[in-house]
Amino acid sequence: MQTSGNTILITGGGSGIGRELAHKWHDLGNTVIVAGRTRASLDETAAGHANIHTMIVDVGDAEDIARFAKKVVEVHPAINVLVNNAGIMRFEDITEERELGDAEATIATNLLGPIRLIDGLIEHLKAQKNAAIINVTSGLAFVPMPRTATYSATKAAMHSYTVSLRAKLEGKVEVIELAPPAVQTELTPGQSTREGYMPLDEFIEETMLGFTAEETPQEVLTQNVLFLRNAEAEGRFDKALEMTSKF
Repeated sequence: MQTSGNTILITGGGSGIGRELAHKWHDLGNTVIVAGRTRASLDETAAGHANIHTMIVDVGDAEDIARFAKKVVEVHPAINVLVNNAGIMRFEDITEERELGDAEATIATNLLGPIRLIDGLIEHLKAQKNAAIINVTSGLAFVPMPRTATYSATKAAMHSYTVSLRAKLEGKVEVIELAPPAVQTELTPGQSTREGYMPLDEFIEETMLGFTAEETPQEVLTQNVLFLRNAEAEGRFDKALEMTSKF
């Protein structure tokens, strides 16, 4: 992925990882479009940044994604990078019968949302120079947290989908996976100050080293996520699952 001169669309750009990536890429000389459901949060991201623009989309809504995909290309025809960052994480008890609204919303937002947005933009991206798709997954794609079973499952599915997408788009669109560890954001209540989670600024700084390297790796990973990413290959899966089961 080229470092500057891109027009980058980031979903979930109103806070956390999406907001900080938008600022970093903007400062490197890129035009950035941050998209999400809440206008006020997006405006906060864009404030003071001349080349950050905002657009509204609900990535959990199929019809709104279809509308948005057409509109964003009309307004910003130079888009060559898509960052599927928007996501939700809900704690759940899967050991008894329950109302499945949270699980269904998680699947719609975290899995169907990126798939639908990629589908809506793929023909446009294939026609652009230096095109890239970046899918934000999680260390929990590789070792689940049982308390967030559906979230973990959607991230595992997105990892698999990204691998397939990379194979099919080889030579046409670069496909990159960004798999964060547990980061201090407001993904869940109180997470931004939770002890043991990686500070957001440290995560962003280490992540940008991957995106500004001479050759962007297929998976952009921080040291903190390797315990989960490599657990199965290194024969530590059961130990890692025991750890995530404590949360």
